[in-house]
Amino acid sequence: MKDYSINLSVQQVLSLWVHGTVLEHFTEMWYWVFLWALFSSLFVHGAVGLLMLVMLQRHKQGRLISFILVSVGFLASVTGGMITSAAVAGVYRVAGKNMAPLEALVFGVGQTVLAVIISISRILATL
Repeated sequence: MKDYSINLSVQQVLSLWVHGTVLEHFTEMWYWVFLWALFSSLFVHGAVGLLMLVMLQRHKQGRLISFILVSVGFLASVTGGMITSAAVAGVYRVAGKNMAPLEALVFGVGQTVLAVIISISRILATL
């Protein structure tokens, strides 16, 4: 009898704990890719937010500006991450392929890396 349980534990996702199993269902694939994109984006935005707080500590409204910019940036990246994670999971599902947990890590963190590269290239174009 085939096991139809879905691996949706955050601990399993972050530890790549599912040894010998693959992600078969769309929900699993989307969730795993999205969680990796979410936590890598949280790490990047947390580091940048801390840098902004340190650099703008003497500015009269620096803390408020830092909070607003980091919040808007994080919400935009989470929304984009949800959509692109669903697209990746949809392509895998339609192709009839299963996804390894390490592939979910690569796709999730890759989304954040590409977002950082695109953001930096857009900033450099305005200088």
